[in-house]
Amino acid sequence: MTELRRWDRAMANADLPAPRTVVPIEPALLIAQAFDQAQVTELRHSVGSCMRSAGLDGQRLDDFVLAVNELITNAVRHGGGQGWLRLWRHTGEIVCEVADHGGGISAQRLSDRSRPAPETAGGWGLWLARELSDTMEVDTGPAGTTVRISASVVATRHAGAD
Repeated sequence: MTELRRWDRAMANADLPAPRTVVPIEPALLIAQAFDQAQVTELRHSVGSCMRSAGLDGQRLDDFVLAVNELITNAVRHGGGQGWLRLWRHTGEIVCEVADHGGGISAQRLSDRSRPAPETAGGWGLWLARELSDTMEVDTGPAGTTVRISASVVATRHAGAD
């Protein structure tokens, strides 16, 4: 019993993590998965399959999968070696959120929207994600970063559907 009271006091004095973006889990949730370096390739393939099933195809599909790949790679490289991905459908669009527990992104880096120099080996991830998606939101701080991107899904008419 004494141990339990000590644990309760320790928990009451513990620093709580910073609040994170929370999106209600809906039936439209396609993927919710923690990942590290070992799962990046498999996760990228899963994202592509889910997005194809949800209505993206062609260059739009390829672009969005590349954008997601850049975000999950950034989470592994710069965000503590692991992350959390959620992919869902929402009112005519596909939304992907990648979160990590790294040290955050500097305000200067976030405000720089210029294309990296061609000879630059790194620094392309956020720029590509922004360019290849319809929207991008970033919430960052010392407790980690959450990046949310989206792509609209345009309903297509099939031949003979008149």
